Amino acid sequence: QVRLVESGGGLVQAGDSLRLSCAASGFTFNRYTTGWFRQAPGKEREFVGRISWIDGSTYYAEFVKGRFTISRDTAKNTMYLQMNTLKFEDTAIYSCAADRAPYIGPGGHWDYWGQGTQVTVSS
Repeated sequence: QVRLVESGGGLVQAGDSLRLSCAASGFTFNRYTTGWFRQAPGKEREFVGRISWIDGSTYYAEFVKGRFTISRDTAKNTMYLQMNTLKFEDTAIYSCAADRAPYIGPGGHWDYWGQGTQVTVSS
């Protein structure tokens, strides 16, 4: 059974840092590109970034460059999202996704999705 389980969300203040985790099981993690998305209340889901399984390269949405970093630990089948200098507008449900395409983009059809974890940033 394929599972992607996010954790690490919570309530923080603007300027704080937070690290999210995405634990994968049920598929060959080191053969899947994984990424993060977020959805704020009343808004559409938006792409945050992804890390390629083939070379570890990362690609980020413009709004997070320099503040967020995606990494992964293949030994633990886990991907991380380190978020620094959080802003009120980063408040959203953050979800992880996985796909076999090495360089899948924001608009791609991702194979697997997690349920998400809430991140709330108070101003």
